[in-house]
Amino acid sequence: MSSSTTCGELTDSSVFGTLIGERPLQTGLRTLELGVTTHLITSWHLAPLLVEQGRGLLIEVTDAAEGGDGYREDLYYDLAKYAVQRLAIGQAVELRPYGVAVVCVTPGFLRSEAVLEHLGVTEEDWRERARHDATFVYSETPRYLGRGVAALATDPDVMKKTGQLFASWDLAEEYDFTDLTGDRPNWLRGTR
Repeated sequence: MSSSTTCGELTDSSVFGTLIGERPLQTGLRTLELGVTTHLITSWHLAPLLVEQGRGLLIEVTDAAEGGDGYREDLYYDLAKYAVQRLAIGQAVELRPYGVAVVCVTPGFLRSEAVLEHLGVTEEDWRERARHDATFVYSETPRYLGRGVAALATDPDVMKKTGQLFASWDLAEEYDFTDLTGDRPNWLRGTR
């Protein structure tokens, strides 16, 4: 890999649909490094601090809008996304005896600044885009999932959720919050 190669080139969605033997191995391995190793490094630093306190919440964030049972575009990408869920399950088993909950969360179609820019719309006019792409109606801001994480962090019974995956819309229903737009987007509902 040359020093001029960027992370964007290594995880470029243009390789989606490429058979495992046709995608450059270095880019596939880099996808795993960026998508899994970064989570492991963070947990390696955080878990001992939480164990020392005898309580806490470790949140893993992935992109598993199908609820954990759908193939994700490309073998490496698929593996990276579902490995984060497995990381949450494993850490939950290890950290439960120390009073530390580990929960995996996922947004739906994230209406982030990067996505808005890519689609050529803004937060003010994205609904115009939704007229041409019905699934975009169910998109959500990053704060929607953030509100779910905040709700988990203040839930006195969060240990009951340890080792599980929760979508932003499920958290919104349970904890009664909305996105910035005042609605409760549900990506899964929009894709069925």
